[in-house]
Amino acid sequence: MKTVIFCTLLLGLSGCLPANSTNNHNNQVISSNQTTENAKFQAFGNEPFWTVDVSPSEIAYSSLATDEKLTFPYVKPLSADGRLPETVRVYQLEDGNNTMLIIRKSKGCSDTMSDGLHPYSSLFIRGDMVLEGCAHKLN
Repeated sequence: MKTVIFCTLLLGLSGCLPANSTNNHNNQVISSNQTTENAKFQAFGNEPFWTVDVSPSEIAYSSLATDEKLTFPYVKPLSADGRLPETVRVYQLEDGNNTMLIIRKSKGCSDTMSDGLHPYSSLFIRGDMVLEGCAHKLN
């Protein structure tokens, strides 16, 4: 009986901890709630060189390696449950190829070319292609 009471108290107290009190941020749940902010972003990566420009009118991907250019209609990003939109943004761009852009707040993402640090990291996923890079807000 003491064990049951202890476990119940322990589970109850763990729900009172702030969401960012643990060091494991890899288990964040992506919400179906759309963010209200539609800020402009540019995500980019090197080797291969690629960019994704996010604006309120469209989301455009381009690759210097393949000369490929794709334009998607703008969609409001999803955010992680319990997190501000600045923390993580998921743009679901195309269902057929499971295309999405993920922009996540970072302590400093290095683009490996200029040694500059950027405030966001990014992933662009389309089918079996996964591109990793950095991102920043545009004015």
